[in-house]
Amino acid sequence: MNSDCSMLRLLVNGKSAHSPALREVVEATRAKGSRLEVTVTWEAGDAVRLAEQAGKDGVARLIVAGGDGTVNEAVNGLMRLSREDRPALGVLPMGTANDLATGLGIPDDLSEAMNLALNASLRAVDVLNVGDHYFLNMLSAGFGAEITASTPKTLKRLLGGGAYSLMGALKARRFHACPANLEWPEGEGRRELFLLAIGNGAQAGGGQRLSPLAHLDDGLLEVLTVRQFSSLSGMRQMLAELRRLPASGEYVEYWQTDQVRVTADQPLPLTLDGEPHRMTQLNVSLEHHAIDLLAPEACQLLDSAVPKS
Repeated sequence: MNSDCSMLRLLVNGKSAHSPALREVVEATRAKGSRLEVTVTWEAGDAVRLAEQAGKDGVARLIVAGGDGTVNEAVNGLMRLSREDRPALGVLPMGTANDLATGLGIPDDLSEAMNLALNASLRAVDVLNVGDHYFLNMLSAGFGAEITASTPKTLKRLLGGGAYSLMGALKARRFHACPANLEWPEGEGRRELFLLAIGNGAQAGGGQRLSPLAHLDDGLLEVLTVRQFSSLSGMRQMLAELRRLPASGEYVEYWQTDQVRVTADQPLPLTLDGEPHRMTQLNVSLEHHAIDLLAPEACQLLDSAVPKS
């Protein structure tokens, strides 16, 4: 790959393409002498193709302007390339929840986020995969995925991440758990899954912190399971246990491993960085240090103290 840092490309979610603030940032970046090309998505899957093409074109830094779903597509495009051909990945947070960007500490201000993407050192991070699907932040299954999939887009635009909390409060008592067998190198067991989260990053669903020990570069994934409750007091205890993470309790379990297999009795509703899927069997593993990320030097999600040169 051409390592010339002047080779920059901005991949914009089409819904954000007419943002005056984004246009100002692009013009200001070019005015400073940066060679910044812009590509725009039109429909689902475009970001996969455009990210892959960026690597083939020798782009050194690919900056994604969009939400978690657009970043997820870009990651899947980058993973189609050989390791040496993958551009470093930066993010301009322009989605509803922006869970990955928030966890990384990327500024909401687009000008500041662009400055970070242009100047940050490269940080090699892990990428998780389920079959042919890759994700950088979080897989959630069961209740969490059901809420993400059922929250109307108009409500997301009105309330942002708070829309997920509202839908959750409305649906929690009516949700039925999904029985499943879990296997990982250190153990196995059967669970009545109200919620399953497998994290590389720390949060999902508009700011819900589900894996507090997470680091994107430590070669480990975080597993959180929440079993079904049958009463209001059980729900209260479950919520209290979630606030005490990473400790486990009667309803909540939390552990770290490097791979996990989930075999459900019925198709599980799940999301990979906010993108909906349904699967009966999940084999989740990781590729260590698979992508270079452009993140703040003091990022809490990065374990390694020394950035790549």
